[in-house]
Amino acid sequence: MHFKMKDDYINKAVPLGIILLLLEVSFFNSGVIFSLLVAMGMIYVGRKRLPSTTGKLFFWFGIFFFAISILSMMTFKFLLLAIVIHFIIQYYQSRKEPKTVQPIINKETSEEIVIEKKPLFENSLFGDRKTPDHVFEWNDINIQSGIGDTNVDLSYTVLPKGETVIFIRNFIGNVQVLIPYDIEVSIQHSSIAGKATVFQYEGPKRFNQSVQYETAGYQKAEQKVKIFTSFLIGDLEVKRV
Repeated sequence: MHFKMKDDYINKAVPLGIILLLLEVSFFNSGVIFSLLVAMGMIYVGRKRLPSTTGKLFFWFGIFFFAISILSMMTFKFLLLAIVIHFIIQYYQSRKEPKTVQPIINKETSEEIVIEKKPLFENSLFGDRKTPDHVFEWNDINIQSGIGDTNVDLSYTVLPKGETVIFIRNFIGNVQVLIPYDIEVSIQHSSIAGKATVFQYEGPKRFNQSVQYETAGYQKAEQKVKIFTSFLIGDLEVKRV
C-alpha cells in the first residue's frame, strides 16, 4: 500500500511538473531560456580564459546568474514543494505501518562472490579528469560530471577482448579520446552546442546535434571501443595515437 501511494504521487507530480515548466516558459517566464543560455555562455567563456582575472569573473558571474535563474523559476519552487510533500507522506506512512521482523532461516546456499572494482574516474561537479600517464588497468568508464574537460588515453592500457565501453555525460566541457591504430571504434554523440572531430573528419559547430560514426571493421573486430557522449556545451575529439 505504501509503495502504491508513493508511485501514484510520483506519477502525478512528474507530468504536472513538465506541464508547469512548459506553461512557465511559454506564457509567464519566456525570458528564462535566454537568461540560462547567457549564463551558460559566460561559464563556458570564463572557463576557457581561466586562470586569468577576466576568466574568473565570467565563470563565477555565470554560475551566479545560472543559480538565480533556476531559483526564480516557478517550476523549481513546485519541485521543491513536491519533494517536501513526498517526504512528509513517507514519514506519516512509516508511522502508520509498523516494522516487521522476519525470522532468520538457515539454509545451505552457495554464496555468490561479488568483487568491487575501483573506477578510473569518479563523478565530479567541477574539475578536469585524465587517465594516468603510465600503464594502468582498464575498467569501462561510465561517468557524469558538471563542468570540466575529460581526457581518455587508451595507449597506456591493454583493452580486453570484445567490446569496451566509454560512457560520458557532461554539462559543460570538452572530451578527448585517444585510440590506438589497431582498435576499431563506434561513436554515438549528442550535444546542445559544440562540434565532433573524429580522426580526419572535423564536423562544424552545430546546435542540438546527434551524430553516429563507426569504423569500417567495427562489426567483425575482436577488440573494439564503443563511445557514448552527451553534452550540454562542449566538443568531442577522437583521434589516433
